[in-house]
Amino acid sequence: MRKTAVVTGASSGIGAATARRLAAEGFNVVLAARRRDRLDALAKEIAEGVPGAGRVVPVVLDVTDQESVDALAGSLDAVHVLVNNAGGALGLEPVADADPADWQAMYDTNVLGLLRVTKALLPKLVAGGDGHIVNITSLAAHVPYEGGAGYNAAKHAAYAVNEVLRLELVAEPVRVTEIAPGLVKTDEFALVRFKGDAERAAKPYEGVPEPLVAEDVADCVAWAVTRPSHVNIDRIDVQPRVQAAPYKLHRV
Repeated sequence: MRKTAVVTGASSGIGAATARRLAAEGFNVVLAARRRDRLDALAKEIAEGVPGAGRVVPVVLDVTDQESVDALAGSLDAVHVLVNNAGGALGLEPVADADPADWQAMYDTNVLGLLRVTKALLPKLVAGGDGHIVNITSLAAHVPYEGGAGYNAAKHAAYAVNEVLRLELVAEPVRVTEIAPGLVKTDEFALVRFKGDAERAAKPYEGVPEPLVAEDVADCVAWAVTRPSHVNIDRIDVQPRVQAAPYKLHRV
């Protein structure tokens, strides 16, 4: 029997790469994100281009909307893996200049969105007898940096939820994993952070010969969820070789 994996934020970047990889690993995959056109295109790409792929189901999901989350949960018969990937950063201003609306939006997606989806799908993850929750956070969850206070705080909160979940679910057949990437170059992360300013969005990657790509993070997800069911991978910190901390990169 194929297991079913739900991936939030699946329309681009790490989410899309994770969906492709889990399909290649033999999972049925539920693609959950806000942009239906991208989900449909990705579902078609996987169905036609991934050998041995199971069912690929696109579902419109807004993790900040409880009704949307409830509709997702109600549409699923079984869930074995949940990848909480939806989230993101907004702004890089110091605390003195921070926009509270940006912080609110980051908290709504990175923390409350994770809560809503996890809470809604947890009964199915437990009922399946071998569930796995994978929370995509960031090195920003563990290492503060100037200008990052809002994103640091949101991702640190997601890390805390991850740790508490493992404590609360220790008697249940559910594994809990955090994956904390460093510098990952995707089409949208920095562009969203800097609100469409392409010049600012390019700067974090300037001179970095080989940043991570979305497939590197997807590889970590796939490895964690395909370990034997008695093995829990607590946390994976992954960054490019040329990165030692969020603020320490070798640039050429």
